[in-house]
Amino acid sequence: MPKTLKEIRIKAGETAENACPEDIDYVLAERLNLTPSEFELKQDMVLSDDQLKQANKDIKKLAKGVSPQYILGYAWFFGYKIMVQRGVLIPRFETEELVEWTLKSLKSGDKVLDLGTGSGCITVALAKEAEKKGIKDLTLYASDITDAALRTSEENFLTYDLDVVTRKANVLIGLEKFDKIISNPPYIKTTEKKEMDANVLQNEPKEALFAGSDGLDFYKKFAKQVRDHLNSHGEFFLEFGFSEEDQLKELFAKELPDFDIEFRKDMAGKPRMVHGRWQKFEWIK
Repeated sequence: MPKTLKEIRIKAGETAENACPEDIDYVLAERLNLTPSEFELKQDMVLSDDQLKQANKDIKKLAKGVSPQYILGYAWFFGYKIMVQRGVLIPRFETEELVEWTLKSLKSGDKVLDLGTGSGCITVALAKEAEKKGIKDLTLYASDITDAALRTSEENFLTYDLDVVTRKANVLIGLEKFDKIISNPPYIKTTEKKEMDANVLQNEPKEALFAGSDGLDFYKKFAKQVRDHLNSHGEFFLEFGFSEEDQLKELFAKELPDFDIEFRKDMAGKPRMVHGRWQKFEWIK
């Protein structure tokens, strides 16, 4: 019976042959509390009976196609440990760049909405990083369309001692006015389903992934609703699919001509984020 980390790693590769080697290594390393470099250096480490039992359980789940983060019950986002479970989107590293962009314009006293919060990872990272920068007195809201996401986000807010108002909402309907709205909404075209990783399709909630044949269902609704939910000179920060920039430029030019719109690429050089600032005209008496 395999006892060393190297032997378990080999067994995992044979048993969960459809799992990515990176996923296998990630789960084993996280369970053993090893950094990636420690994981490689400690291949001769002998596992205890409890560690072996856990590893075998995890390998079986990997073989069934369960996502590593759902096996562990958490994901890392912006350096914060975020609880996740099935029914909630797994945080993506690209979204960290959206949080960084939002932080640059965040001010003390802002009222902020994390729209389609999922696990609550954006709110956690934004609030904790704002704290480090001395940005105070934020009023935090988080909304989602599913009860599962709201329950999970509330657990994460509790873990990080955050005071967040949660709301169930479809896009912005029924919500208040905010200074900042940040969102990683569903943006995958339904036609792209066949090109996607089977692991994602099997595990993650469809309503958090897909947004119609053109991937723009959310943005069309958002563009029509956003004026009623932003304070004067309010701003929004949205993530989008890298092939959707041109359609979004056209949509926002038509629906939001009084907004300053800026698009940005992610670290991989792909169009990924858009920022809008409402240049609301005010009469001077």
